[in-house]
Amino acid sequence: MSKKLVIVESPAKTKTLGKILGKGYSIKASMGHVRDLPKGQMGVDIEHGFEPKYVVPKAKSKLVNELKKATKDATTIYLATDPDREGEAIAWHLAEVTGDKKKSFQRVVFREITEEAVKEAFRSPRVIDMQLVDAQQARRILDRLVGYNISPLLWKKVRKRLSAGRVQSVAVRIIVDREREIQAFKPEEYWIIEVELNKKKEKPSFRATLIGLAGGKKINIHTGKESDAIKSGLEKAAYDVLKIATKKATRQPAPPFTTSTLQQEAWRKLRFTAKQTMAIAQQLYEGLPVGEEGNVGLITYMRTDSTHVAQSAIAEAISYIRDTYGEKYLPPKPRVFTTRAKGAQEAHEAIRPTRARREPTKIKKHLSTVQYRLYDLIWKRMVASQMAAAVFDNTTVDIEAKNHQDYLLRTATSVNTFPGFITLYSESRDEVEEEKKIKLPQLVKGDKLDFLGIYPEQCFTQPPPRYTEATLVKALEQNGIGRPSTYAPTISTIQEREYINKVNGAFQPTEVGFATNDLLVQHFPDIINIQFTAGMEKELDDIASNERKWPSVIRDFYTPFEKDLKKAVLTAEKVKLTDETTGDMCPKCGKPLLIKTGRFGKFVACSGYPECKYTQSFQVKVGAKCPECGKDLIQRISKKRRTFYGCSGYPECRFLTNFKPLPQSCPQCQSLLTLHGKQAWCVKCGYKGKAEEAEKKS
Repeated sequence: MSKKLVIVESPAKTKTLGKILGKGYSIKASMGHVRDLPKGQMGVDIEHGFEPKYVVPKAKSKLVNELKKATKDATTIYLATDPDREGEAIAWHLAEVTGDKKKSFQRVVFREITEEAVKEAFRSPRVIDMQLVDAQQARRILDRLVGYNISPLLWKKVRKRLSAGRVQSVAVRIIVDREREIQAFKPEEYWIIEVELNKKKEKPSFRATLIGLAGGKKINIHTGKESDAIKSGLEKAAYDVLKIATKKATRQPAPPFTTSTLQQEAWRKLRFTAKQTMAIAQQLYEGLPVGEEGNVGLITYMRTDSTHVAQSAIAEAISYIRDTYGEKYLPPKPRVFTTRAKGAQEAHEAIRPTRARREPTKIKKHLSTVQYRLYDLIWKRMVASQMAAAVFDNTTVDIEAKNHQDYLLRTATSVNTFPGFITLYSESRDEVEEEKKIKLPQLVKGDKLDFLGIYPEQCFTQPPPRYTEATLVKALEQNGIGRPSTYAPTISTIQEREYINKVNGAFQPTEVGFATNDLLVQHFPDIINIQFTAGMEKELDDIASNERKWPSVIRDFYTPFEKDLKKAVLTAEKVKLTDETTGDMCPKCGKPLLIKTGRFGKFVACSGYPECKYTQSFQVKVGAKCPECGKDLIQRISKKRRTFYGCSGYPECRFLTNFKPLPQSCPQCQSLLTLHGKQAWCVKCGYKGKAEEAEKKS
């Protein structure tokens, strides 16, 4: 048996490392954390320096015993957990639980699972960094103090099964504050006037927009009456080209992904949630079987807020661009990007493919659809970041409308003269304005233009948009709330606790979300505060850099928090929530049925309680019928909190699917369609088509 033992977190990583390290090493997986604070109790000794009480969960006891035996038989133990604070803490817990003090534990860190990176890490192991461990311990203790003290208050004052947290509660506040901005918003009327013109009846005609008076004074049009007055003047005006300006402009590529920007772009382009994005990225990082190559890590570590890229990776990308697109697609010199994230730390490199020459199309057949789509996004972003800028000719034409009142109109167009990096990739935007591609005739200053028509348009100012997966992650990062590893679980938690719902892809607070937020903001104004939470992240960074000791950070937080907690317990009033109706009547007494929340989640009960005690399980109908028995299909949640869909006639009918059923039936066989990405698939005849096309055919 090998005397060299390597402990990693994931079984997938064992396969990839095993191929690299060879037979001289035995590799075991810890399956994540092997110790944690206990469930059902605080687990923090407040009276004695906030000392944490760690326990091995029952589910991990067998695995820990196996790891103990493996470490006993080994002379050298390498702890190869993830290269961040969480991974450092897992390594420390492993050493504490499995080894005796005589054993040699070595910490190895690599940010990509490639032969070069892994072997270099094993050539220069180090000891466990207790400053990083302490920073992670402080975060865990802080979260436990907040969660285990405030959550019971919410159970008494709002409803059962709620939770609070330093980061999650601030995320809810951000969404609630935005919703209140939207509710308070009062739209203001304004008008836009466009005039259609051409030159000597040549084609094409084009439209110019009124921007002000000829002298340069801006015009604001607030009513239809004001618009009509200006319209009558423009209809009788004479139009001349006043000025033409053409400027060359360049657009630079975006830097390679950080955790935040990957989650944002995966939502914009692929409609992947933050949680889904991180799960797929984890698979790509840990390694997948890719044909003759075997198990290989396809991307670098996916939890990072750095845009730095290794020189070797830049050189390979440049070589690939030169061979594929030619020298003109390279910038004058390799690009170096500056990290802008607030309080950036953790891993040292951006998220990138481990090999620029491992093109997505070459390995597509070895990946699942979602793995391929995310790898393709990461690969394109990295390669494009080292390509030449895109070049545009931007032309602006000012036009004078002469009448008793002279007006100034403007039209503009942009022509791409060299595509550069956009040949491969272009970054998406959260708020996309409709791009008007105007084709202009040859114009020179002084040209007379013919009037063809006028088009006034009534508009109204719009409220700020609701947050999406992308914009919420962006807001959390910009405000220094949490860290790359916390964004996905935070967004998942606030949805699971039903503080927010996702409506048409945007987050909207529920009644519970409003009520909980208002209670917490009133009684814990320091904690449910963006600046305070961001400042706490700085305190954790200070622990990691050995500028502060973790007990003092916890003490400074807990002293005022304890006072606020005691006051809230005495003064916070019980929140009265409105019961949602199902739209159905009680089969026993005929009164409306209500959706209630109890110890085990939602259920349906009669509004006539306690006289009528009728109840039934809560079911979310999806608007589709079971293809096997014709009963309603309903949404269900598994023990692992995964959504699936099954027949309401269970257990008599056991039909289920992991894919969302669509209300329209298959256009070929009239059976059930389910949603796969943007495609509708039939469960019976194999029909595949775009969901909207299937709906039209149906």
